[in-house]
Amino acid sequence: MSSGCRAVRSKGFTLIEILVVLVIMAIVISIAVLSINTTGRDTQLDEESRRIQGLVDILHERALLEGRDFGLRIEPAGYGFVVYSTDRDLWLPLTDEHEFRHRDLPKGVSFQLELDSVAVVLKPLDQGLSSGDSPPPPQVAIAASGEGTPFRLTLLRDETQAHAAVNGDAFGKTTQEGSDHPRNNRS
Repeated sequence: MSSGCRAVRSKGFTLIEILVVLVIMAIVISIAVLSINTTGRDTQLDEESRRIQGLVDILHERALLEGRDFGLRIEPAGYGFVVYSTDRDLWLPLTDEHEFRHRDLPKGVSFQLELDSVAVVLKPLDQGLSSGDSPPPPQVAIAASGEGTPFRLTLLRDETQAHAAVNGDAFGKTTQEGSDHPRNNRS
């Protein structure tokens, strides 16, 4: 009788074996679902574009309150904020304030900049500037008068062509387009 019970046992799966397989399948499916963004959004691009918009908005308010000119200097893979020094007659980086520090874009992400609907070629800041040389002015100015440079700053993910953008008008108003927004073909 014991040999008959063994024959029946060997033909099926135990409850533990079935549960182990189900747990493994659930883990694999959850990893797959988390790695595929079902909404079509690139959250890293959206987060970075919201950060840029927020920092530009803060500096716009500060420019009005403090009566100082600020700017956004954009490089192909990074950006930083500057303030105009009337004493020295040049633009200085905002190095003392952590939130306005120079930031590098994540690997595989780059900028495209348009000023007044004209594409601008972005060049890296020359790190070999001597102390006597003044750094280049920012591409986007945030004036103490409340005015600003009209711009469109697009963040592009190189491998997927996903994009997000920050737009600014001449009156300092900014808007952000998320990565799920359809891209306009501008000529």
